[in-house]
Amino acid sequence: MPHDHGHAHIDPTSGDRRVSVAIWANAILTVAQIVGGILSGSLALIADALHNFSDMASLVIAFVARKIARRPADSRMTFGYGRIEIVAALINYTTLILIGFYLIYEGGMRMIDPPEVQGWTVVILGGVALVVDTLTAVLTYSMQKGSVNIRALFLHNLSDALASVAVIVGGSLIILYDMRWVDPAITIGIALYILYLALTEIGGPVRTLMLGSPPDIDSHAVIKAIRGVEGVADVHHVHLWQMQEHEAALDCHVVVRSDAWSHIEALKSRIKTVLEEQYDIGHSSLEFEHEDRAHKNADLYGHEQSD
Repeated sequence: MPHDHGHAHIDPTSGDRRVSVAIWANAILTVAQIVGGILSGSLALIADALHNFSDMASLVIAFVARKIARRPADSRMTFGYGRIEIVAALINYTTLILIGFYLIYEGGMRMIDPPEVQGWTVVILGGVALVVDTLTAVLTYSMQKGSVNIRALFLHNLSDALASVAVIVGGSLIILYDMRWVDPAITIGIALYILYLALTEIGGPVRTLMLGSPPDIDSHAVIKAIRGVEGVADVHHVHLWQMQEHEAALDCHVVVRSDAWSHIEALKSRIKTVLEEQYDIGHSSLEFEHEDRAHKNADLYGHEQSD
């Protein structure tokens, strides 16, 4: 069965324009929220501003990463520059985690002694933030399905939109009932949601950078498929990894039966066809061993460690 990653194909120029618009929108909003938060005394508004600032920084990182990722391979980066988007996603998720813990600390301090908060300023700026956050989420929605880098941005924007709703609700409760404790409580709620999103998503970039096998490819099934090719006696020293976000790669030692050794090029072609058609592995490096001279008791994955 052909392996489908379900990539989203967005024109690079169009994608760059969307990210650029989102950067400017978040920059203006961040300044407005910080000023409004200081004037109104609302920590929830400042929390939302910090989250928006992290979004703006993330958008800048993602924008630069998208540009760098298009560079062709060269003598310094023989695999190309595509992994820069994985690095960008890891940076973005890490900043989200740091911001989340900081906001929990600040919210806890203010729960002890809730300050005076100007509800109307909070509600108005929260409404503006909701519009900008929704716009940014819409701009990045169709792009996030094919890029872990843009997905990190989309989740930032989605959490921002939800946080803005919470800020508006909090401001309304302060206006109606003078419930000042609601502001730091909402701040902590926003922080916990930020941490949830970041911690559940950060594993993907880490796995890729650690050269882990692609999560949507069963390595045991791949090995079984190679062993099932006519002329193959066994497989060992297998390395299966995510070369770039949408490019899986494999290298391994293939033990060839004696009667197939003279047709090794045809055997190699059959193996590569199986890998590409069944598992979408377009980059494979195969080292062949005659079954009479093959490694004995070789590890299936990796290589033996020398003492």
